[in-house]
Amino acid sequence: MNILHLTSSPRGEASVSIKLGNAIVEKLRSSSNEPSSVKTRNLASNPFPHLEEVHLNSFFTPVENHTPEQAAAVKHSDQAIAEIREANVIVIGVPMYNFGIHSTLKAWIDHIARAGQTFKYTDKGPVGLIENKKVYLAIATGGIYSQGTMKAFDFTEPYLRAVFGLLGMSDIIAFRAEGINLPTVGEKGLIDAIEGISL
Repeated sequence: MNILHLTSSPRGEASVSIKLGNAIVEKLRSSSNEPSSVKTRNLASNPFPHLEEVHLNSFFTPVENHTPEQAAAVKHSDQAIAEIREANVIVIGVPMYNFGIHSTLKAWIDHIARAGQTFKYTDKGPVGLIENKKVYLAIATGGIYSQGTMKAFDFTEPYLRAVFGLLGMSDIIAFRAEGINLPTVGEKGLIDAIEGISL
């Protein structure tokens, strides 16, 4: 079992999403009867560049026609896509910032969502090319967004389900550490989330 663990929080050891993601990885390894390997990519300390013209041009230019600048620009994307293809399981730490995902995670997604590489256009709409992957989301939020009046403001899980579904990865399970900033919940939100990990 090859596990790709992505973290996107800039808070390091204090990050709730990283702690929850680590717990998911440990649960995966302890519950598996087969050998496992974990590749961790910290998107906050080693961020992907935001897409610029050179990146987009490199995506849509055949490899044999790449300029040296385009060949350098496409390396981030090629590496990220290769890591996804090698993994059986993907664990993603998702801290909520202003109702959405952190920009470091969005930049990584922009590098893996490539027509002709991870999805293709057909007469019946786009079709994902990355299949047979299990995806776990470790979502951390200061408030409660899985239910109640604030659910409509959660653009983390719905967005990730949509974009990974586009790429062919629809087998997704989300674990949520919620209410971290609420006096009535606090650290219990993480404890409950870890105790609720069921694979």
